Amino acid sequence: MPRLLSAALCLAFLAASPARAALPFIGKDEKTRIEVSFEGVEGALLDNVRALSSLQRMAAAPDLDDEMVGRLVQRAPGEAATALRPYGFYEPKVTTDFKPAGEGWKVTVKVEPGKPVMLVEQQVEVTGPGREEPFIRGALARAALKTGERLSHPAYEQLKGELLRAALGNGYLDAAFTEARLIVDPATHSARAKIALETGERYRFGATTIEQGVIREGLVRRYLRYEEGDWYDAQALLRTQFALDDSQYFSLVEVRPGQRDRAARTVPVRVTSEPNRRQIYTIAAGYGTDTGPRGTIGWEDRRFNDRGHRLRAQIRASEIDNSLGLNYIIPWKDPALEKLSHSIRLYEEQRGDVETRGGTFSVALTQVRGNWQRVLSVALDRTVDKVTTSSGGSPLVSESQSFLLVPGITFARLPPDFLGVNAVPRGFQAELLASTKQIGSDTDFVRLDLRDDRTFRIADKWRVRVRGEIGTSAVGEFEELPAQYRFFAGGDNSVRGYAYEELSPVDAEGNKVGGRHLLTASVELQRDLPRNFVAAVFVDAGNAFNKFGDPLEYSAGVGVRYRLPFLSIGIDVAQSISEPDRSPRFHINFTPEF
Repeated sequence: MPRLLSAALCLAFLAASPARAALPFIGKDEKTRIEVSFEGVEGALLDNVRALSSLQRMAAAPDLDDEMVGRLVQRAPGEAATALRPYGFYEPKVTTDFKPAGEGWKVTVKVEPGKPVMLVEQQVEVTGPGREEPFIRGALARAALKTGERLSHPAYEQLKGELLRAALGNGYLDAAFTEARLIVDPATHSARAKIALETGERYRFGATTIEQGVIREGLVRRYLRYEEGDWYDAQALLRTQFALDDSQYFSLVEVRPGQRDRAARTVPVRVTSEPNRRQIYTIAAGYGTDTGPRGTIGWEDRRFNDRGHRLRAQIRASEIDNSLGLNYIIPWKDPALEKLSHSIRLYEEQRGDVETRGGTFSVALTQVRGNWQRVLSVALDRTVDKVTTSSGGSPLVSESQSFLLVPGITFARLPPDFLGVNAVPRGFQAELLASTKQIGSDTDFVRLDLRDDRTFRIADKWRVRVRGEIGTSAVGEFEELPAQYRFFAGGDNSVRGYAYEELSPVDAEGNKVGGRHLLTASVELQRDLPRNFVAAVFVDAGNAFNKFGDPLEYSAGVGVRYRLPFLSIGIDVAQSISEPDRSPRFHINFTPEF
């Protein structure tokens, strides 16, 4: 098995090797093909030379002949010279080699960029009331245009664009360049840049007009990411657009600034919308290596009333979890980020060798504080845990019932700019749950669960993903603690190479019944491949146990990912290192991407 894993890893990473500058023969007609290669340039220079090359664009043309290819070759030096000027090379030497090759032609374009033009002086002046604004200073500090370095037309245009966008986007709507010149002297290989921006006065938000007949206007106004009288901010309008889109009350929303009032220096805003379908039904089926085949049937009333309340019902079925849930959601102070939820859930689930039946009623208040999501909750649980043991050929069933009132608090780190999508926690999360007989519960316990998931880019196409989880609990009588509050390990997002929640302490009969503590960790090296694919190798470790110091289980494997805008779909093959005689295990996983 180690040889198999090594071979698979080598194949995945060899597939990611960079391509050569020479392109293969291509064309619709096997008799009309051009092979084009460029020598002497690389990186951005090579990309621009290719982009402006008629030879490159016509390589697959169906009606090529010697005369047409000759004309294309004659144009190649001038096109290459044009492509190099934006990067400061004004006196290149370009030669071509053109000859028949098989059923087509082979063209080599040799480029000597020559001595570059250097930027010997730049004057960037910002005048007006906004000259000292942090966003203006930031645009200047980020400028890639540097005196004493090779001239870059893109860097010059980027600086102009960032300065103007910073001013206009933050309320200086009359900002304009009074001077913008780039003087190039190829004879002396020198260039001088001069940029002068006048910001003008800053504008504020004026009145907002809202056109909709779906929910109360006061609720819609709570979605606005600005207030009348605030400094005008284009990003605030964009965040308002996102917030109203995500509300799902509207099928179409437009948030547009109106004609600015130059005398009052205000900008009115108009919000127009069309109502969304009120009720939706969902039917979904899928498969996961943790859950097996699974299906969901759901219904939602997006506008239960004109105050924006929602009602959701859902039935889920899989090999490990069957449930019926009802959720009533009330928008809170900031409805784009905060809510009050009332939930009822009836379920049967399998955790290790414990089968749990029960019901939960919970109330949760979700609030956002900066980049943190906080959830205050209280749950009322009534459960029955059943463990079946085969003894002497006949099954022996033991059951335990419990009633718990469980307050809790959860903190989760939110990704940057999370308002653009539904607020999904990422990275560090902490959950604290507790209960006591003093409030009517059947047992006393405190449970803390900490987890983190980070991805670090270490090179252009290389990343390292690190995740870990540590859980601990203090319990009066552990046997009285329901299985849903015990710890288990193993599965797609835990220790791969093991089945879902397979890792657990066992009771006297050998049944996996969960533990007091949990520790898992994973390190995964990822390499970007073409077409949004990613190759990965990983090492996982962890276990659930009743005392710290108990041994961990280890596994390693290889995988491939397909990255979508907000989701990564992964397939992994993992082999246990702790138990090398075990068969490799196949995993499918879905991971949010930000």
